[in-house]
Amino acid sequence: MVVRYIYIILMKLYFLLCAALLPVLAFSQDTTRIDVKDLEEVTIISSTHNNEKIENSPMKVEVLGHEELSEEASIKPGNIASILSDVSGVQIQQSSATSGNSNIRIQGLDGKYTQILRDGMPLYDGFSGGFGILTIPPLDLQQVELIKGAASTLYGGGAIGGLVNLISKRPKMAQEADVLLNYSSLQEFNANAYAAKRYKKLGYTLFAGYNNQQAKDVNKDGLSDLAASNSFIVHPRLFCYLSEETIISVGYTGTFDERKGGDMLVLQNRADTLHQYYEQNTSTRHTGDYRADHTFANSIKFTLKGSYSSFDKNTSANAFHLKGSQASYYNEASVYIPVGKNNLVAGVNIVGDDYHTTYPDTIALRSFSNFTCGLFWQFSWHIKDNTTIETGLRLDAHNKYGVFVLPRIALFHRFNEHWATRAGFGMGYKTPNPLVQQTLEYNVLDLLPASGLVKAERSYGCNAELNYKKEWRDHHSLFINEALFYTIVNDPILFLPAAGGKIGLANASGALQSMGSDTYIQLQLGGWELYAGYTYTDARRKYLSTNNFMPLTPRHRMAYVLVKEFGEKWRVGLEGSYMGSQYRYDNTKTPDYFFAAAMIQYKAGSHIILVLNGENLLDYRMSKIESLYTGSITNPMFKPLWAPIDGRVINLSIRWRL
Repeated sequence: MVVRYIYIILMKLYFLLCAALLPVLAFSQDTTRIDVKDLEEVTIISSTHNNEKIENSPMKVEVLGHEELSEEASIKPGNIASILSDVSGVQIQQSSATSGNSNIRIQGLDGKYTQILRDGMPLYDGFSGGFGILTIPPLDLQQVELIKGAASTLYGGGAIGGLVNLISKRPKMAQEADVLLNYSSLQEFNANAYAAKRYKKLGYTLFAGYNNQQAKDVNKDGLSDLAASNSFIVHPRLFCYLSEETIISVGYTGTFDERKGGDMLVLQNRADTLHQYYEQNTSTRHTGDYRADHTFANSIKFTLKGSYSSFDKNTSANAFHLKGSQASYYNEASVYIPVGKNNLVAGVNIVGDDYHTTYPDTIALRSFSNFTCGLFWQFSWHIKDNTTIETGLRLDAHNKYGVFVLPRIALFHRFNEHWATRAGFGMGYKTPNPLVQQTLEYNVLDLLPASGLVKAERSYGCNAELNYKKEWRDHHSLFINEALFYTIVNDPILFLPAAGGKIGLANASGALQSMGSDTYIQLQLGGWELYAGYTYTDARRKYLSTNNFMPLTPRHRMAYVLVKEFGEKWRVGLEGSYMGSQYRYDNTKTPDYFFAAAMIQYKAGSHIILVLNGENLLDYRMSKIESLYTGSITNPMFKPLWAPIDGRVINLSIRWRL
């Protein structure tokens, strides 16, 4: 009853705030002036909700900017998985050899602890998380913001390991047009196009992309290592500039994806009594979003935003058939208030999802829903020009698991122009969800609903880091970051075998712990650019007395990217990474391995760019060490993936930019 009253109070606050400020949005004529040209040249960090410079923010935010994403669009135009895997402390874990589904792991924690946002609004959770990052092309993004560690104050309890915020492009005064075609040696074809323009009162952005992948059996074992896939995405947005202080935007994203993998003879329509295994996934996602921003004369900024998404997936295989749908929604009202040199961010949001199995009607998990209403505030206190303390508090009321109180505190201090430090502590939670994406993929037909005995997971996380920065002469700079992290998750939820071959949820008897260090260096010397990172991760399941390591989590991981420009036409890049040994689920260890890639870019005139790129040049594959499956070709049982399975790939792209 208490929880219900809290829902009512928080929802009333939300709608009262919207009702009070919407008239101001429509009719205010404040005289604040913002230079549009200046705005276009400044990188705005939206994940922190304030106007703090990224290098002085108490919350550490790493940004993959427009230049990195533009380059990635020419190298790997299909999705952003490749560029995210280059970031130290971030691991892209493929969970299915048949469909290629993957999730994002940060600092050794499972992908379910990473929150995915699009323009500050949640995406891809639960049932709708399938194929999430595989359908996000970089050409449609202005930047990607990553926060490693607890980030629950502003975005909810799910950001235990961290969050990834995908920031869409916005229109500029000059007409933009960008068309990219790509083809790879593994028979992948991509065609993406983007256009945008801002007028006096209106503006638009429009992205459309098509990806086609032919089924490929790289290791010649008779089963596809790359599923046959066709996907199409369209993302138009309309912007209304009611005044220089008031901007309203609405958008739609439609994603249509079909994937089929399994026995190559089945995929070639040559099935027989022995060769029957396949899995086909057809999914559609429709998302509508809105946002209204109004800035008052005293720099107070009010933001109202929200989204609604419907996701349908039809999975058919030789042994089962499943249809399911999930509706997800999010609404938020927030205000940014400068207080002298300090600032306050406060707001209220509601978020929820509703899943239903439409076929078969005999399934144990027929439906599942979440609803959370949250109230949050964050205050940034600038003690001096070189010191900032940031405190925050979030109060979440969940319809099934009660009230969660999430405090956070962070400190930033700059010793001088070269040296700086930051540290932080935060809490989070994750409610039981049998549909959440796992490192091991489970069939929804086998999942049982969460019983009333299963508790929510609760986390405590802290971080500390030291930065060094030096600039000299033109285009010469050095940045070094050394960070320590520690996260503990109490009552972690396990997926355990139950009667009748089903999978049930239960809380572990102990905690989940991840700790380590994250080091990266950025160096620029004239036309040379170097990024190098090393992550040490010690992740353990403390509820086990022996062999308590976290499976498929390398303790040592290193990566580098080296780029050199030769004049105005040529650009060459080298990329490499080292993945340390990992423990399998049977407690044996995998070998360590190296990954290498290279890229050559040529600008043919002022509008055309050609890129020749090679990935996994050493052709390292898990299948070179062990078979990818056990059992028979008729009923294969796939092993958890710990290394690439697609092998060496060369791709050539041509791009026309206005």
